[in-house]
Amino acid sequence: MHLHKDVPEEEIKKVFNEFTGTIKQLPPIRSAVKRQERFRKIYFINLIEINEKDVLFEVGCEAGTYIRKLIHDMGIRLKTGAHMQQLVRTKTGPFTNENWYTLHDLKDAYEYYKEGSEEQLRNIILPFEYTVSNSKKIWILDSTVDSLCHGSPLYNPGVSKLSDNIQRNDKVAILTLKNELVSLGTSQLDSKEILDNTKGIAAKLDAVFMPIATYEV
Repeated sequence: MHLHKDVPEEEIKKVFNEFTGTIKQLPPIRSAVKRQERFRKIYFINLIEINEKDVLFEVGCEAGTYIRKLIHDMGIRLKTGAHMQQLVRTKTGPFTNENWYTLHDLKDAYEYYKEGSEEQLRNIILPFEYTVSNSKKIWILDSTVDSLCHGSPLYNPGVSKLSDNIQRNDKVAILTLKNELVSLGTSQLDSKEILDNTKGIAAKLDAVFMPIATYEV
């Protein structure tokens, strides 16, 4: 964050605290979403270093938070104005800056693959299911898979097992008993309700990834 005027460190820390928690944010004019106020969670803002008007900090936030707008709003609160100088995404879901690869790395791995060595390529290209390793999960019966591939919601009888901390309206990953990702959905019941009820909808689907007829019976 580049401040437009000098600000004492204590004031910066105070504003960081004020913007931690649930905030109201209006997306910038140029954005991929409808421009209307919405709430986003800021889990933490940690000050790392101040160099004159440049403030280096780390922020943990809910998906869909605009950091450029967050900095702009903090600049207004500080009564100095501020803009984003640089942004580095260090973590998203299970991916961190400790396990990322460049396009050059991918190209080199592909060249090794063409020469008969696939080890480097396997290190870079992870199974699709890795993307939901941090998600709440529902595992379904084989007989239920194809109906979901056709877009049907997940009904309670099709559930085999699930995470024990699912709440209503949580985002969930729906997998086969072999841990293959079928779809992503939104839970309609909590974990106990899904297990206790033999009828009703456990989750409505948001996206389907498995091709139709993969588990056709």
